[in-house]
Amino acid sequence: MTLVPTLPSSLSPLPCTIDVLAIAAHRDDVEQTCGGTLLVQQALGWKTGILDLTQGESGTRGTAAEREAEANAAAAILKVSHREALSLPDGSLQNTLTARLQIAAVIRRLRPRVVILPYWQGRHPDHYTSATLGYEACFAAGLSKLDLPGAPHRPYKILYASLYADVRPTFVVDITPHVETRLRALLAYRSQYGSQPTGTGLFVPEEDIRERTFATARHYGLLAGVRYAEPFIQKEVALVADLMQYSVASI
Repeated sequence: MTLVPTLPSSLSPLPCTIDVLAIAAHRDDVEQTCGGTLLVQQALGWKTGILDLTQGESGTRGTAAEREAEANAAAAILKVSHREALSLPDGSLQNTLTARLQIAAVIRRLRPRVVILPYWQGRHPDHYTSATLGYEACFAAGLSKLDLPGAPHRPYKILYASLYADVRPTFVVDITPHVETRLRALLAYRSQYGSQPTGTGLFVPEEDIRERTFATARHYGLLAGVRYAEPFIQKEVALVADLMQYSVASI
């Protein structure tokens, strides 16, 4: 299932620099929730990108510099066309005007057609704050009188990666051909997932990461009749024209 729709956007007269942009609070959040989907979209010919909102300076494991190097390595594995990080406060991310404008400036510059955000509920406040913050920044980026560089732009579609939320997804993306590459991108974060005593009670043991990530992807794949998948929520009602082309059998 391709995430990029074909309808034109009246707010996007200029071409997209990035077709699909994943926005998340921390370096490694995207790899955990929608890294496989970015690989799928890249294989389909779309340009993909990642915007990390913080530097990771408050994480239990690793330093901001270590996580930057790991994020660059993961970006190469995911074959994204662009990755950058803002310097919003790690561990105390807030939906402020300043934060919205920083993200809106990136959206205007990259002009993504699709934006993937974290799901709006979760254990970590930075994660669910990113959902609202990202949505409002997408809206602000389209305001013609906003004092920001670049032409106004709003993404056509905003999706929410719901892998770690206990909710039924709107749809899933089949990542079966890319599941091993997805795992390699995640394991590029040695400061986070390598065996070490720091944060033992908070982090999955390295020897369990493969089993857990594959089991979760297998669960969502079974919902749609594929082997491995990543789940997403969209708030809009989907539009279907040809019932004969509707995917996934009912019985």
